[in-house]
Amino acid sequence: MPRLAALALLVLPAALPAADTASGKLDPATNIRWFDVRPLGVEGQGWADTKAPFDRLPAKAEKTARPPVWNLSRHSTGLCVRFVTAAPTVHARWTVTNKNLAMPHMPATGVSGLDLYVRTPAGWRWVANGRPTDQTTTAQLASGLAPGPKEFLLYLPLYNGVSAVEVGVPGGAAVAKADPRPADRRAPVVFYGTSITQGGCASRPGMVHTAILGRRFDRPVVNLGFSGNGTLDPDIAALLGELDAAAYVLDCLPNLTAGQVAERTVPFVKALRAAKPTTPIVLVEDRTYANAAVLPALAKRNADSRAANKKAFDELVAAGDRNLHYLPGDALIGADGEGTVDGSHPTDLGFLRQADVFAAALEPLLARR
Repeated sequence: MPRLAALALLVLPAALPAADTASGKLDPATNIRWFDVRPLGVEGQGWADTKAPFDRLPAKAEKTARPPVWNLSRHSTGLCVRFVTAAPTVHARWTVTNKNLAMPHMPATGVSGLDLYVRTPAGWRWVANGRPTDQTTTAQLASGLAPGPKEFLLYLPLYNGVSAVEVGVPGGAAVAKADPRPADRRAPVVFYGTSITQGGCASRPGMVHTAILGRRFDRPVVNLGFSGNGTLDPDIAALLGELDAAAYVLDCLPNLTAGQVAERTVPFVKALRAAKPTTPIVLVEDRTYANAAVLPALAKRNADSRAANKKAFDELVAAGDRNLHYLPGDALIGADGEGTVDGSHPTDLGFLRQADVFAAALEPLLARR
């Protein structure tokens, strides 16, 4: 995709901007200077008025969201920090809120780890993964980095909350805020969905499709994936309508029966459309279960929910919605059965395939914003 690649060909910083250089705390025992990431700017948060610094929903949602949605919103899914440093070594120290660092089908590196990328003339490139060892982990992420200031992108955990995150560099080095996004790429793509949207079961935070898309489009992404609870709740529609989004992606079918799809899709879209009359909204079909070819009940579930989704889409378009778009699910994770952990949740391969399909659908919509 030439246009997507071109977005990444940005000038790298020649020096740290003094006005935005953060103040860190030196640990004399290790000669590491630690910087709280919050002053550097947490990207991917739709609201500033959160109960805790790394929550995904505003504090007021505690009173309106269903309890499981509220609890999951306290996971740091999709949140990331961009910063600039010329340090040859980068460390991280972070504290997660849940002592369970991994799941049976998803490694600790994805559930509770960090992921570091660097901007290069060819785009964002992976550098290192922060591997959690306890509720508080201190780790060297990278050493021997090439000289000169570089812009980094640090992703936070997908299935755990964080109460503190710090970046560490050698005592004489500095850390600064990255330059603001260009004006035409500040509005985020907002994803609302299920455990798949939340990142289950990526091996590391940068491999969920929403993060891949954020790097490809080089713009913020707000990830509102709630494991098992992406159910088109009316209060979530009201919250989404508060965001200045470049596009909305509604990917909830894996958590809904066909009857629920038929009951909830049209009211949800109409409520969101009342708040955002012209913003593109993409209705996504559920991915095809990887084992649906041999399990007829799963194939029927796909077919029934998709039929209900398409009927809702057609009804909304017939009523005059010209900014509603539809994304079929057959190609989301590929057709060879190799893209999931358990037939449903993608591996990194499945997420990469999913990102390719979403990118093709979103690129023309974002080009108009």
